[in-house]
Amino acid sequence: MTVKAAATALEWSTPKIWRIETGATSMRSLDVEAMCKVYGASPEITEALMGLAKETRARGWWHSYGDAIPEWFELYVGLESGATRLRKYEAHLVPGLLQTKAYATRVYEAGRPDMKREDIDRGVALRLDRQALLTRATPPAPQVDIILDEAVLRRDIDAEQLNLIVTVSRQPNVSVRVVPFSAGLHRATLANGAFTILDFDGSDEPTIIYADGLTGALYLDKPAEAAAYEEVWSAVESTALSEAQSRKLIASIAEELS
Repeated sequence: MTVKAAATALEWSTPKIWRIETGATSMRSLDVEAMCKVYGASPEITEALMGLAKETRARGWWHSYGDAIPEWFELYVGLESGATRLRKYEAHLVPGLLQTKAYATRVYEAGRPDMKREDIDRGVALRLDRQALLTRATPPAPQVDIILDEAVLRRDIDAEQLNLIVTVSRQPNVSVRVVPFSAGLHRATLANGAFTILDFDGSDEPTIIYADGLTGALYLDKPAEAAAYEEVWSAVESTALSEAQSRKLIASIAEELS
């Protein structure tokens, strides 16, 4: 049975099936029972696997942060950890993978003024821990391509944050490029400010498009949806400065602030 056929029969998304099969998520015994029924497992096997599911609730490292990570964002953190390539476009904020502690704190304070200080601190710590994937050795760190609108570099930002972006952009697996104001309107303007394309080479996992909002997130994995965002990404790439030009611009803005 293919992943797609299993997902259809179980009324689940294909990303959920892929994460279960690669051991990237824990399982409830009821989910095991449903899968065993679809796969035609014997009652004895079903009972044994349901028992294992109850005993082995393995969870990703991010679960130690508890309520600091919204339930709708848990899937993204897991997918981000398993992706071989990440492509991000941002129009308003420095992406979490590039944020300093001070910048991340300001983002939380502005976006969630109702949060308690301890919850903000946990959220910031989670964001900084996610950055370890940029330099991890096992599994190999993903290729990370980031395109920023110039507005990101000029909104409530300091020299420390700008210098960190320049430093990280020099890593062999990281590319940071900037769309300057002079480019005018472009295709990504229609993407509501930000999106991430996640690729999973060497697996049956389809390309996934992620875009979040105030109360939830979109996970798009249909071929037509991925193709639409691929087209937008290509269009934005064509308007962005080169990596060297982008570093020069970022460094110059940092110097102004210093």
